[in-house]
Amino acid sequence: MSKAAEIDIVSVSKIYGATTAVEDISLKIPAGTYCCLLGPSGCGKTSTLRMIAGHESISSGDVRLGNTVVTDLPPARRGTAMMFQSYALFPHLDLVDNVAFSLKMKGVGKEERRAKALDMLKLMQMEGYASRRPAQLSGGQQQRVALARALITDPEALLLDEPLSALDPFLKIRMRAELKKLQTSLGITFVHVTHSQEEAMALADLIVVMNDGRIEQAAHPRVVFERPATAFVARFMGDHNVVSGRVSGSRDGMVVFDVPGGASLAASGQGRAIGEPIDIAIRTDHVRIGDPPATGLGFTGIASNVEYRGSTVKLSVNGAGIEDFTVIVDDTSFFAKPVAVGDAVPIAWDAEDAIVLGRLDS
Repeated sequence: MSKAAEIDIVSVSKIYGATTAVEDISLKIPAGTYCCLLGPSGCGKTSTLRMIAGHESISSGDVRLGNTVVTDLPPARRGTAMMFQSYALFPHLDLVDNVAFSLKMKGVGKEERRAKALDMLKLMQMEGYASRRPAQLSGGQQQRVALARALITDPEALLLDEPLSALDPFLKIRMRAELKKLQTSLGITFVHVTHSQEEAMALADLIVVMNDGRIEQAAHPRVVFERPATAFVARFMGDHNVVSGRVSGSRDGMVVFDVPGGASLAASGQGRAIGEPIDIAIRTDHVRIGDPPATGLGFTGIASNVEYRGSTVKLSVNGAGIEDFTVIVDDTSFFAKPVAVGDAVPIAWDAEDAIVLGRLDS
């Protein structure tokens, strides 16, 4: 296998007519990283992947792979390989010829390319199916063949466009583990586009959260989960409550702010001007119910929904100026002091669990 390459995206934009799909993004993906581009539909993640691959031209900026600027190189000369969402296998060819296709296009002799294709099928535990056609395979098997075909060129980086989206939930989880294992054993750079937070958390060393053509945060999954950079990341990852207000002062190394039509809350942070808008994030599983809150670190609300989830219970609470505040409580604590819809619930959190969020300059 070839060595992994660092991917360096420098001030890259993609403009289609009057629409900016990707706006001036810069990102370094270290060699040998499993990177997931994550975000909602239309956020620019697939356009970014296709620009790295060379299937989409770059409006401005550069892409570098290792020491080579590949901005103007055709896909076949970049040292990348792309696996498409649809797998795009040739229905009339057997698996060996499907996998060997790119080597055939490069003029590699029949014996050599078929031998290499069989090696790749072996790597995917698919050698027993070598003489079959794609239509005779399950979705998971077709995916392995598509992976073998992408990897036969010894790429320095493998680019995957929503590779698990067509699979059923159980197979998704199994293939997720196999992709991670494959990336670890090959040691090459993987760049994987997904809209699933769970998939990105399970696979990535580096999560790049995109929104509206820009990068909101690029960090290790644990950092993205525990310290979201912006309100968008906190909401999109789904594990934080976001509360917005205006700064009203400071106290004991904390910033104090007022929620419109509601409470006065506090969060760890300083240096904020009075009247300035502020967003804070509070982890859903770091909130306690039933405790009277310390000043600015909680409120009393009305339970609007209770969902039993087995090991945890999810509560939705509405307070003055705060709607649908989510609390995840372990089942033992909840059933020791159960709460019903309509009950008044005091909820509280610790100062270090209230994070002041940044804002992207618009």
